[in-house]
Amino acid sequence: MEKRFGEETDQEPVYVTGHVHPDTDSVASAIAYAFYKRAQGVRAVACRLGPLNNETAYLLKKLDIEEPVLLEDARKRLCEIELDPPEFITPETSVQEAVQKLSRLKRNSLAVLKDDRTIAGFVTRSDLADIGLGDTAAEIELLKKTDTAHLAEVIDGTIIYDDIEAHINGKVSIVTLSETKTVNYEIKDRIVVVGNDAESQKDLIERGAGLLITVWTDTIRQDVLEAAALHHCPIIKSGHGAMNTTRFLFLAPPVRLVMHKPVVFRENDLLEEAGEKMLKTRYRDYPVVDSKGHLKGYLTRFHVMNNKNKKIIMVDHNEFSQSVKAVEKAQILEVIDHHRINDFATRQPVSFRNEIVGSTATIVTNMFRENQIPLPKDIAALLLGAVLSDTLMFQSPTTTRKDVDAANILAAIARVDKEQFGKEMFAAAAAKGNMTMYDQIVQDIKYYNIDGVHTMISQVLVSDTDEIRNREEEIYQAMNLLVNKKNLDLLVVAFTCIVENGSLIYMAGEKSYKASGAFPDENHHKVLHKEILSRKLQILPKLTDTLED
Repeated sequence: MEKRFGEETDQEPVYVTGHVHPDTDSVASAIAYAFYKRAQGVRAVACRLGPLNNETAYLLKKLDIEEPVLLEDARKRLCEIELDPPEFITPETSVQEAVQKLSRLKRNSLAVLKDDRTIAGFVTRSDLADIGLGDTAAEIELLKKTDTAHLAEVIDGTIIYDDIEAHINGKVSIVTLSETKTVNYEIKDRIVVVGNDAESQKDLIERGAGLLITVWTDTIRQDVLEAAALHHCPIIKSGHGAMNTTRFLFLAPPVRLVMHKPVVFRENDLLEEAGEKMLKTRYRDYPVVDSKGHLKGYLTRFHVMNNKNKKIIMVDHNEFSQSVKAVEKAQILEVIDHHRINDFATRQPVSFRNEIVGSTATIVTNMFRENQIPLPKDIAALLLGAVLSDTLMFQSPTTTRKDVDAANILAAIARVDKEQFGKEMFAAAAAKGNMTMYDQIVQDIKYYNIDGVHTMISQVLVSDTDEIRNREEEIYQAMNLLVNKKNLDLLVVAFTCIVENGSLIYMAGEKSYKASGAFPDENHHKVLHKEILSRKLQILPKLTDTLED
């Protein structure tokens, strides 16, 4: 189905989502309305906020429609924003090359990666600037730990002779022309820069130079090479004059000697939380890694300042308590619903469509017709399933003429018999398989605050109420577990049988004794409450009246 929606655009996605514990109306409306928005050029993505129930899973599989993506938070994660490119250097990259790369990329820092692409360290412009402007003792220590290859690389030099027993203390001396030759220079174990005078070269080596760098030199005399081998003194022929050779030497150390441990974020971290951590540090850039620790890019303060949370369209609900986590921080664009309006509030005006109908899918269907957007056959069948589900095959008191008309139109487009289609769907919903009673109860459940009473109402479709009565001990065990887990005052579970046109009502929690007056039983025998089929229009109002009395 997704393939026919057209090409992706570079615009920010809009997430169309139903409520937690999604039912068929919630999921179908999200899928259909996301299609509707894409037809209008919006990059809309259908979402769900939890696992699918049997009925919805059956419909999606039957119609070969892809399951909506799981939306876990209304705040953006780092993997959902465009990070700076994952440029890097290696531990053996010289300070000189690192400086050049930072300048070329106009970056303030770079991650240092190991061979396996994980992060070994981090270097900033400040770290590298300290090498030239910092303490001399620190620079000497760095050069002491820098090998001949790195020294030769930064001065475009050629290694004439190398020695594993070289004795270098990191200090640098430049021997200039003088009538006293090299006599006045302290060169023991030092890096010595000298001209092309072979006698001076040999003398410096014999006096204990640690490493000899020659400038303006074409060849090295054989006796000089022999002295270098005898005294373990490497020789490098520089590609620059004395001044540049000396200047570049201090940029020779590999970055592994100056890198530090970075503040690293993972791509699944929330942008909001990452921004809070960034305020506590002084850096401008922060590496972001994937689950394997591989560099994915860089997060900057610009990203935090210029990114807003997700854009959300809410369908089949308008209460934040029934929506995605942190929805109050999202950019709410639209609401399409058929429930009561409770705690809804936004920071900016939104498009809000609320109608007294039995299903949100009915509203969505009419929006397609109003805007003359063709309904694909599979989307029509999905919406039909949602209308039949929420109106309980038109038996629910929430059913309106609009629902029946919409169902007839959808059945015609989908080319199905709505009666047979509904029976098959409800049979799939009633087939619980290996589901535990707890899982059945939480599959279609909603939270309500009734005059300060923390309440959840679950509705479970069943094919036989006698079977439910035989499992009452198991039912109460599962309900008490949920009451304790969610810290509820009242839990109500309606086992609804369409064939028998009624519901068995079970209650648990501290307020269950008072609430039981809404649906009384006879002599401790569980009564089938005839024509009680609607959670929002029958069960919730009766509970509210009883608890507020």
